Amino acid sequence: MGVAVLFSAGLDSAVLAVHEARASLVHPVYVSCGLAWEQHELAAVDRLLATPEFRNVHALAHLNFTVADLYPPSHWALLGTPPAFDTPDEDVYLAGRNLVLLSKAAIHCAQHRIGRIAIGTLAGNPFPDATRHFFESLARAVSIGLAHEIAIDAPFMHMHKSDVIRLGHELGIPLELTLSCMNPRGGLHCGGCSKCRERRDAFNEAGVEDRTQYARQPLR
Repeated sequence: MGVAVLFSAGLDSAVLAVHEARASLVHPVYVSCGLAWEQHELAAVDRLLATPEFRNVHALAHLNFTVADLYPPSHWALLGTPPAFDTPDEDVYLAGRNLVLLSKAAIHCAQHRIGRIAIGTLAGNPFPDATRHFFESLARAVSIGLAHEIAIDAPFMHMHKSDVIRLGHELGIPLELTLSCMNPRGGLHCGGCSKCRERRDAFNEAGVEDRTQYARQPLR
């Protein structure tokens, strides 16, 4: 029955979906959690899935699992006020993010007899729910709890974002249609958050032209 790919329209998940589609039927899964940027991500998902490069990707499964009752109302991810341009990854940690996404996706997979979930975690991710041990442990738990064998894979765990950009470029993916921003404006990357900085730097390191449209050019 193929593989479920957690698909947010970001660089990592977009490249992962097309990469997986070379060998398997890909079922993209988007989990809405009530975060400020989700409507922009969903618009980017629609744009990507309409391109020829995603022709072997199945229709989107749009699930919901709110965190609005877990995070305080003042949380930056609910308000859309992300940490500044030069802040480290640790400042954008969302507690339980992968646990939420993978748990909901696992239930969907059990209902549709899908035996594998792929997530676009990269090398150097500092968060506790982005480790191989976590993915293996959660896979065992959901397989038991759902009475359906599910593997959780992170195929890009050995890669950095610049590596993913090079792969996406080789696969012909329109990377400018992806969205990796915590404060998008009118469908554009804001150019002022740390995700925009990370994106710009990764394109530079990859040696691939960055055709991203920024509401304002990222700081130098």
